[in-house]
Amino acid sequence: MTTTARSIVGEKVILVPYMKEHVPRYHQWMQDPDLLAATASDPLTLDEEYQMHYSWTQDPKKHTFIVLDKDLLRGEFIEGDPHDEAMVGDVNIYMNDPDDLQLAEIEIMIAELESRGKGLGKESILMMMSFAIQNYGIHTFRAKIGETNKSSLNLFQKLGFQDVSYSDAFKEVTLELPVTELSLGELPASTGISHVIKDLHNQQLVDER
Repeated sequence: MTTTARSIVGEKVILVPYMKEHVPRYHQWMQDPDLLAATASDPLTLDEEYQMHYSWTQDPKKHTFIVLDKDLLRGEFIEGDPHDEAMVGDVNIYMNDPDDLQLAEIEIMIAELESRGKGLGKESILMMMSFAIQNYGIHTFRAKIGETNKSSLNLFQKLGFQDVSYSDAFKEVTLELPVTELSLGELPASTGISHVIKDLHNQQLVDER
């Protein structure tokens, strides 16, 4: 995994910041009732989508990347280019727990059908977790997933996330994964990430004494 000034380059995907140029395609995705249901989102007008994009990019407790499928790139990847021809989804973290700003909720959406089942979602999640650990000191990741979204539930559970609660009102499962339980072999190669997690493991051992 290579992190540039703004983007993160993986084996199958490139994560780029959510740019204004991505909004029309993103808006098209969110006209799909299945995606709205899977992401617990409300339908927006295009103008509202632009407003939402602005609010996301201004919120210091939120970080959004657009997922690019490297197989769909036209030519070489250029930093700062939206490459909307290759956008297939998004991955987000929210540090919105007032009692613990080092706990991050993580979400993944692969919107394009032809890009599902290729391992892009898994790689995007692992890249985002690596980014969040290094840049925000995140110690626990949380995911909230609708009970009918079996593919997403299976993905997070295979990564080691454990069910911690269920909302009968929202028909939603909450899963969590402490960073100390992450498999270093799963994470993308990234400078310093092994050292960070080992430090967290050591601190946990000290705290438990």
